[in-house]
Amino acid sequence: MMEHLQEHMQKLMEICQRPSPVKPVPRSNPKVKRVQEYAENITLNPSTAHPRLIISPDGKQVHCSERHQQVPDNPERFDRVVCVLAHQGFSSGRHYWEVDVTGKTDWDLGVASRSVNRKGKITVSPAHGYWFLSLRDRTDFAFRTEPSTSLTVSIRPCRVGIYVDCDKGLVSFYKVEAKLLIFTFTGSFPDTIHPFFSPCTNKSGQNEAPLTICPVAMAD
Repeated sequence: MMEHLQEHMQKLMEICQRPSPVKPVPRSNPKVKRVQEYAENITLNPSTAHPRLIISPDGKQVHCSERHQQVPDNPERFDRVVCVLAHQGFSSGRHYWEVDVTGKTDWDLGVASRSVNRKGKITVSPAHGYWFLSLRDRTDFAFRTEPSTSLTVSIRPCRVGIYVDCDKGLVSFYKVEAKLLIFTFTGSFPDTIHPFFSPCTNKSGQNEAPLTICPVAMAD
């Protein structure tokens, strides 16, 4: 019995002395990495920008000023909603871009049809050519349907990824730093769509931070 016990003790000691197995390194969400492969070089189109919006010279940043600028009232310019479209338009294929929203209390991001009404009051919904995600008052997220679809987002993102599949009529929004999907909407895009941006009004300085289009760094 003693010899038998000693054998078991010896085996137990050998097991305890073995190195611990290497734990697998957490991997990024494969879906996030996959959509990032369709990254586009997006730039803002000043000719579409509301007069209160200031676009950076490189077309990568927009913020809302306190007053209207003296700009031509061309047909493509929004004159009531503080928003702007990108130069780039898509009618087929898959496309992706990322926007830094750090420090903002309110914003709208998504896509809009080239043919949308840009003058006066605008009704925003997929039926009217707008597909976008909204943040209001730091915590209230919604996708702008009629009525709006409220969303629960536990931690406010610092960078939002927008992915569209024109052929499937799909638009998805990602929390880039956490590699998590926020929301997906599937319908159809009857017209060419353009990336859509609204920094919203600056709310007396509370929401003065800009929206910034960022280079896409592929997830590991």
